[in-house]
Amino acid sequence: MSITTAPRLKLQGVDHTARPTWKLRETVAFYRDQLSLPLVHVISARGWGPATHPDFVHFFFDSGHGSTIAFFYYLGSDQPATLDGRAAMKPLPEDHVFDATHTAWLVDTADELLAWKQRLEGQGLTVSVETRHEVIESIYLRDPNGYFIEITRKLRALDAVDAHDAALTLQAALEAEDAALQAGRRMTSVDDIWARKAVLLDRQHRRGGDAGVRIYVPKVEEFAALVSDAAARSECRIEPGDGYDCIVAEGPLEFRRKTLRLKPAVWYGLFTGGVQGRIEVFDRDRVVIAPVEAPDTVPAKTLASA
Repeated sequence: MSITTAPRLKLQGVDHTARPTWKLRETVAFYRDQLSLPLVHVISARGWGPATHPDFVHFFFDSGHGSTIAFFYYLGSDQPATLDGRAAMKPLPEDHVFDATHTAWLVDTADELLAWKQRLEGQGLTVSVETRHEVIESIYLRDPNGYFIEITRKLRALDAVDAHDAALTLQAALEAEDAALQAGRRMTSVDDIWARKAVLLDRQHRRGGDAGVRIYVPKVEEFAALVSDAAARSECRIEPGDGYDCIVAEGPLEFRRKTLRLKPAVWYGLFTGGVQGRIEVFDRDRVVIAPVEAPDTVPAKTLASA
């Protein structure tokens, strides 16, 4: 009797993203004329079945490599009050919930990113400064609807270290959230996730739950300055491990952003690898971590695999 193995399912990339618009003329002018995205397809229809569904025009712009960005223009409907005034807002994440939904397009080089910034500003659009996250550098602007648009370039390729670290971070987040719910509270601080991740890595690297400060740093270039800074200090030692370096100290540690030469977006994720210690100060330029007693034992769970 033969056993049939089901084929492995794999997505082939993004076909399109879609959002509603109540500004037909302005949206077409922005994407087709200012961004120079070719208009490639339009659907116009009498609703889509339900009596509450208005007639609409659904239009698509080519956004590269077979992908499109699309908009629904619902005839006779009114723009929600939540969108009023958004188009005039600066391209800053002042409303993090609304702005979390956005489109990011890729360019290849720093020169291309700068050229896009100059071109858009030359058309009178407000464009953000270049922002470095961990593995990308981006500029932001808003379309006529107030939606965030991001143009980005990759600073490095993602590899197995990133995938493994991602799995551990989400496992730590899920466990920390479960612990908070069991205690009758909500998880509101990323410190809980960082602390839980340090415990998971202690177990994975067979380290004891000693008192003091321990900072796990993924072996990736954007956080290398943190390890180099700690290695030069007499009060620290570096314990290399699989995919991580661990900074260990008995007493408090202080780091300065300008000394590490880190952009703010990277600085605020400085302890994403996991940390044992009490973060007493964490502002734009300085962080202070105090030692803690040996952490409580966390019930063993199967570590998420990359």
